[in-house]
Amino acid sequence: MFEKIREMIAENLNIDMNTITEGASFKEDLGVDSLDLFELVMALEEEFGVEIPTEDLEELTTVGAVVKYVESHQE
Repeated sequence: MFEKIREMIAENLNIDMNTITEGASFKEDLGVDSLDLFELVMALEEEFGVEIPTEDLEELTTVGAVVKYVESHQE
């Protein structure tokens, strides 16, 4: 799951895959702004068939948090 999400982050946000770790913070480490994060969430929802409500976005600050969220919310 981490590898797939890592690939999606690199592809959607044009970030070097080597900088994407589970502990990487979207804002501090990867320089992702809220619009980029929103676009990534839309791609994740489509790819994995999960719905990520806006109120949950503030909890998803690291790559690892997104991986855990998607894993626990997949049907």
